[in-house]
Amino acid sequence: MNNRKVIQEALEVLPGGVNSPVRAFKAVGGEPIALVKGRGCKVWDADGNEYIDFLASWGPLILGHAHPKVVKAVSEEVRKGLSFGLTNPHEVRLAHLVVEMVPTVEKVRFVSSGTEATMSAVRLARGYTGRKLVVKFDGCYHGHYDSLLVSAGSGVATFGIPGTPGIPEEIAKLTLVVPYNDEGAVKEVFDKYGEDIACVIVEPVAGNMGVVPPKKGFLKFLRDITREKGALLIFDEVITGFRLSKGGAQELYGVEPDITCLGKVLGGGMPVGAYGGSREIMSKVAPEGPIYQAGTLSGNPVAMVAGVETLKELRDKEPYEELDSKMRTLEEGVSGLLKEKGIPHRINRVGSMMTVFFTESEVVDFESAKSSDTELFGRFFRSLLNNGVLIPPSQFEAWFVSTAHEEEHIQEALERIEKALGEL
Repeated sequence: MNNRKVIQEALEVLPGGVNSPVRAFKAVGGEPIALVKGRGCKVWDADGNEYIDFLASWGPLILGHAHPKVVKAVSEEVRKGLSFGLTNPHEVRLAHLVVEMVPTVEKVRFVSSGTEATMSAVRLARGYTGRKLVVKFDGCYHGHYDSLLVSAGSGVATFGIPGTPGIPEEIAKLTLVVPYNDEGAVKEVFDKYGEDIACVIVEPVAGNMGVVPPKKGFLKFLRDITREKGALLIFDEVITGFRLSKGGAQELYGVEPDITCLGKVLGGGMPVGAYGGSREIMSKVAPEGPIYQAGTLSGNPVAMVAGVETLKELRDKEPYEELDSKMRTLEEGVSGLLKEKGIPHRINRVGSMMTVFFTESEVVDFESAKSSDTELFGRFFRSLLNNGVLIPPSQFEAWFVSTAHEEEHIQEALERIEKALGEL
């Protein structure tokens, strides 16, 4: 079955032919592809085309596709059973690894997705503080939970408006949306609504408006003002957790949140999410405390062993300098090629994640990210795809490298990108 046949059949039984909207390639044009195999840093589609992969399943595959240790552990566990619905030893092992590696997590609760993690973290913050308002940042994505899938209103610091039909305005108005990296806007909402604010939730390094790093001192400012005003600080490290360092962005920047949300790398390619924090805060989660949250497949043994093997590899080998070096080589190479072509661009990079923005503006928040030439990005994406390089099919997402990307793969990718730019 080829790409076109897969997509045509998918359109008959899946909304838009996909199970996540970005896969439909609406933001970049052209026909979507269907992937059938991945090994190391490469993937193959249903037509048999090979791609050097910088999508990495949107970030989880920090060890590359089908890492031998992960595959072995999953294969062995599958033979024992797919799900039990009761406690299994692997979730305890993974929990110990999370507590060992993430500085602020003393207890952790596993769920099945990043959305579940952020949703549960917000409920915990509201239950712990007895307050109802949530502060989030425009352009930061925290899953499709109603309280977090909201957009900025018309002011600098405003009540949220529904980000999609199906979210009542009454729910959206419980969220205050402010520009990322804007300390003044955060101070303004706390001055107005501080006694009702339960939490601030933030991607410590934004990855869903494209990669946008925090300005110097911004995360510490969030830590200080939430502590001063009695609100909790939630770091959504679904992308950055175990990706930027062994302990995530909080270790990299030296800022301690109250609650941490995890996913992606945590599951080693399997559907896993988690939220965790201090013993005091997590003691409020049922059955230890009154704040309810549950999941039939939470702590699924097959997903847990994939996570265990992935985190053990990262803990024992700490490949972060190597990953940073590989992405720096890619960043410098891509920037050099674009400069040769006279194409205005900005590249934001933190460690092993980066985004190429087609704009002359410095990208520090969602407004500046939106100055990008998305039509040019679409042509860039399609030309790269035609030349065997897979990047995210959206201007506002991150590229990733894995330990499976060797220097020769980076150089080969740059050669393919040079050829693709010649065809633009």
